[in-house]
Parts: sequence; C-alpha cells; structure tokens
Amino acid sequence: MKIAVVGTGYVGLVTGTCFAETGNEVTCIDINKSKVDKLSSGQITIYEPGLEKIFLRNQKEGRLHFTTALAEGIKDAQIIFLALPTPPGEDGSADLKYILGVANDLGKIITDYKVIIDKSTVPVGTADKVTAAIAKNAKVEFDVVSNPEFLREGVAVDDFMKPDRVVIGTTSEKAIKILNELYAPFVRQGNPIIFMDEKSAELTKYAANSFLATKITFMNEIAQLCEKLGADVDMVRKGIGSDERIGRRFLFPGIGYGGSCFPKDVQALAKSSSEVNYEFKILEAVMEVNEKQKLHLLPKIEAYFKNNLKGKKIALWGLAFKPNTDDIREAPALYIVDALLAAGATVTAFDPEAMPNVKSVVGDKITYVENQYDALKDADALVIATEWSEFRTPDFAKIVSSLKNKAIFDGRNLFDLAQMETLGFHYESIGRRKIATA
Repeated sequence: MKIAVVGTGYVGLVTGTCFAETGNEVTCIDINKSKVDKLSSGQITIYEPGLEKIFLRNQKEGRLHFTTALAEGIKDAQIIFLALPTPPGEDGSADLKYILGVANDLGKIITDYKVIIDKSTVPVGTADKVTAAIAKNAKVEFDVVSNPEFLREGVAVDDFMKPDRVVIGTTSEKAIKILNELYAPFVRQGNPIIFMDEKSAELTKYAANSFLATKITFMNEIAQLCEKLGADVDMVRKGIGSDERIGRRFLFPGIGYGGSCFPKDVQALAKSSSEVNYEFKILEAVMEVNEKQKLHLLPKIEAYFKNNLKGKKIALWGLAFKPNTDDIREAPALYIVDALLAAGATVTAFDPEAMPNVKSVVGDKITYVENQYDALKDADALVIATEWSEFRTPDFAKIVSSLKNKAIFDGRNLFDLAQMETLGFHYESIGRRKIATA
C-alpha cells in the first residue's frame, strides 16, 4: 500500500518506519525542512531502541521517503495518517490547530478517495471536526478514521509490530476493508483488530492512559502510607500484583509519572469531562497526587542536611522521565533540579540519552558529565530519578570513594535494603524503611 504520514515526531516517525517494514511505500511529511533534510540523509531525529536499524533499512530499500510538500506527499497515497502535535492549553484542553489546519489543506488537494486517519491522541469529537474541515473544500469521497496509538517510549517498535490490540474507529465498510488489509501483518498471532465508532475509539486512548496513570498514582499513595505505618511497599506490591484481576504491571512506586502522554492525556480527559458538566473526581486526585509525588524525595534530602542545602553538591542519576528514551517532558528529575537549585544546592547530572535535551531547557544551571561516576566526585549525596538499567548494579566501592557522605536518595527503589544496610549507606527510597546507619 502507499501511505502518507503527516508529522515526523515520535508517533509519526515510528508509524511511518514500521509500516515501511511490512512492505508498504511510505512518505513522511513535515514542515520542518531541517528535520526533513536530516531524515532524508539517514539521520534519525529521536532516540528509540530498535528504530534506527529498520529506519535505515527501509530508507535504503526505497520504501521510506521524506518531504516538506503536503501535496506531493499525499498525491499517490491511499491512506493518510495525521500524527501531529496536540499540545495542552493552559486549561488542559488539547489544541487541535495543527490537525485542523492540515485537514483544511487536505480538502483542497485530494483528488481521489482517501482514508484519513487521526493517529494523534485527540479529544472525543475530533473525527467530526476533521471531517467538517476537509469537507469544506473536498470534491471527492473520503473517510476520516480514529486509530489511536498505544506506543510506550523505549519499546515503541515492539509495541507497533506486535500490538496487544489495534483500535479503529469507523463505520465505513470501505475503510474497514482497507484497514483490515493494512494491519493484517501486525496481528498474525491473533491479537484483535477492534472496530468501533469514532468517538469510542477516541475515548479509548484517553481511558487507557488515564487508568494506567491512576494505577501508578494509587501505588504512590500506598507507598506514602507504608512509610507512615512502617510497612514495605515492595511486599504490598507483590501481594496485590499476584491477583490476576490487578496484575503485576504499573504497580512500582516512584517519584511520579511524566512524559508526553500520561500528564497530557489525564489533563485532557478531565477537561473533556468538565465540558459536559461531569466532575471526574478520580482524575483530579490523580493529578494532584502526582504533582506532589515528583518532589517526594525533597523533604528527605532536606532533613538529612538539617534543612540547609546551601552550597551542597548533589549528584543526580537520570534526567529522562523513564529509561530507554531521551524524552524529558514532565520528567520528575527536572522538578527535583529546580527545587534543589532554589534551595541553594548545585547539581551534577548524568543521563545516557537525555542530557542534550535538558541542556536546551535548563542550560548551564547544572553540570553535565560523561558517565555516572563522574557525577559523584565530591558530591554530598546521590539522588536517583530514572531507573536506567546501568544504575541498577553499580560499583558501590566507586560510589563510596567518590561521595563525601554515604547518602543515597532513590526515587525508583533500585537497591536492596539489606545490601544498603550492610554497606553502611544512609539510604532512603519510596515506601520502604529508611536505612540510617551512616
């Protein structure tokens, strides 16, 4: 099939590359000429494990193309994916100006039947708005479909190639036939393609992400309670996770969720609810708790230094909102950095992928180093904000020899409590007992 993908951000680039991998001819379109030039020359513009390999292969084999010209990019395409930004407004609503702008342009230039697909996460009713925007100028038949993505940063290629399910919102039999054919290679193991109406498909994406955010937040509240009652959140997590009705995933406590999806989608669903006069009380609580959770480590750090962080040097491991990505959107680490700097501390940070992105936002307010151990030199304490695999089994002898104080504040519960006690660390984590032997 011939496919066009409008937008070469995270979702658009993964979508276009993965469709090319199954033999389709894909043209990706973006108004950013610099980005298009880089992609055309073989330079991938996002960090996502496994993506670069198939990106280069499909580009070499002539199945993956890039252009800044919308008319040229969609001319021969039977299917057009809209993978455009939907940034949150100040009130939490999703801004549809990019999607509706392209929809308006498409109506003027399509000359034969197209299936036009909202791949971006969009509020309920967006398909109707896109349809109306195209129909103002279109002189040919078209269908607008909702096909939300369920990609997890860090494992997006696997998620796309082997999806748990494919959700498609359309009532058009013509579009259903085309999309069944398009997605057939991705569901050969029997995972379902679920067809539904457009509004239900749009709501499904928000409901899924909001539920997962709620699950994470619930465990963070349980962790807070564990600290007050003297219980161990790891034991509680294992106890409830073995119940198949609950499951083991998304039960790990930490310093809050971040990224491009959960914060934006929870906020947008709450806003959509308020627009129809429904108070979604659970989501309001989720947002409130998550904001506080990002700074849950700070009182622990302040107490250790007797409420005087002025002049203290803090080593920070992890800047991305999660491992295996360079995404720093709503990353808890950035909230911690701001709080430490405001208290008069200095910060030396290391992250395997996210440091360039942080530097573009934070600049030289903090120091960046080339490896995790360089961050520790003469630091007064270590704070862990992202659970990169390389942080899980560090050389503790190097940590001891580099830190001024054997103090670790772990926002991701990476280390074993008994080991920390044996090694003589002052160690504080999330929802577990404090080790204060140092």
